[in-house]
Amino acid sequence: MDEKKAAILGEIPRLRRYARSLLRDRDSADDLVQDCLERALMRLDNWQTGESPRRWLFTIMHHLFIDQMRKVNRRGEAAMLPLEAGEAVAQPAEQLDGIASREIIDALQAISPDRRAALVMVAIEGFSYAEAANMLGVPAGTLMSRIARGREELRGLLDDTARRRAIRIVEK
Repeated sequence: MDEKKAAILGEIPRLRRYARSLLRDRDSADDLVQDCLERALMRLDNWQTGESPRRWLFTIMHHLFIDQMRKVNRRGEAAMLPLEAGEAVAQPAEQLDGIASREIIDALQAISPDRRAALVMVAIEGFSYAEAANMLGVPAGTLMSRIARGREELRGLLDDTARRRAIRIVEK
């Protein structure tokens, strides 16, 4: 039992990263991770010994996220929470990599949650298409379609951002 708990604790950084990619608000992401861990610990017997808890935990988190989104849609509340005060403060860029990273994160947050979840699972977390499709509860073809559409949407958003940065406003 202690080995299982230790393995679950080792996945917390990945769970936090995935939660932050789904939700823009740090506190909401931490709440989602906590809910995921709470549910996992309550249902520890469902996890088979010898397997990595990663797929199991990500599946639990994804289902909690979908449930949360459904509740928000039923209530008619905004799905995305406002930026935290510290995140909204503009600071001059110290290096181009930082700018590019921020643009990618902003573009990723701008695409639909289904496409974002599929992209994060495969491109960032490194799950195979079959594993990600299983965790998200969709057929592999649907997952691949979401990834393709998400990538195309990201490209469009990033190209638009690059074009806006290249245009300079000239005053008379």
